[in-house]
Amino acid sequence: MRALFYSTQKFERVFLKNEEDRISEQEKIDGKTEKNQFDYTDHALSMDSVECAKGYDAISIFAGDDASEPVIERLAQLGVKKIAIRAAGYDNVDLKKAKELGFQVANVPDYSPYAIAEHTIALMLNLARKIKIAERQVKEHDFRTDNLVGFELHKKTVGIIGTGRIGSIVAKILNGFGAKIIAYDLIENEELKKEAIIQYVSLNQLIKQSDIITIHTGLHPNTRHLINEERIEQMKDGVMIINTDRGACMDTKAVIEALRTKKIGYFGADVYEYEKGIFFHDLRTEKLKDEMLDELMKMDNVILTPHEAFATNEALTNIAIETFKSLNNWGERISPKNILIN
Repeated sequence: MRALFYSTQKFERVFLKNEEDRISEQEKIDGKTEKNQFDYTDHALSMDSVECAKGYDAISIFAGDDASEPVIERLAQLGVKKIAIRAAGYDNVDLKKAKELGFQVANVPDYSPYAIAEHTIALMLNLARKIKIAERQVKEHDFRTDNLVGFELHKKTVGIIGTGRIGSIVAKILNGFGAKIIAYDLIENEELKKEAIIQYVSLNQLIKQSDIITIHTGLHPNTRHLINEERIEQMKDGVMIINTDRGACMDTKAVIEALRTKKIGYFGADVYEYEKGIFFHDLRTEKLKDEMLDELMKMDNVILTPHEAFATNEALTNIAIETFKSLNNWGERISPKNILIN
């Protein structure tokens, strides 16, 4: 098996190399003589970089890589027919075209929902207690609390849109704070209902009743711009919105306008609708050309993190393990556990 890993940042490559070395040592112990070759590049997959995959059996990509139809077609021409996604989401991969061309595609759905869930709560707490403002004031030796009066999560109504792996953990954490949790999902979590942790309501009810709204749906056609101008108008004045899911689940223009009018009182996000080419890059020496992102970053009631919610030791270890399992399974002509297309 020869595989090329796209978009490998310095922090992630350590975990990938550790797993590669562990597997190599185990194969020596087991007496396996077949040699695998795994190479790494920090380039993102795109039409500009797809030629790098020439001569490889498989590639591994991350959330910001472009595996759209023309890229998939060129990969097929180069002889690549296997894609291991180092993430749970796969909206950046044209699965229809991949299936049509005979690709095998696997992802990592369970690398650590706790990482994302805990980051979600961190954003909530930082906004509720105005940590961003407090930190700046303290650095300026301004120790007053006049601008730092926040609010408690206790007894607040929190609406969770999507109660899958991540959303259900967010609910359990918030239950410990004593929040009133309402939720919307097409498939209801029976465990959470049985334990009386959440109450399921319609999406319209959730939008209207929540003091805090957090999104955990994944991105697909029905959830693109799920939070839009029309739904924001129905929300409580001063609502807090958290997005650690996908940037395009929110209409960024509508969110910014609502922040200007204070309809949205607080906004925390680990993702951004137009993050491609920005997040995961060091742009300190460049002028930011994205006016919307620039405006968001200047707001005291907004906290943005650069798609880092997944970045824990535990999650990165699991991602490396599961990605190499899929690649090795393919090398042994076995269907991986986390197969999307076989």
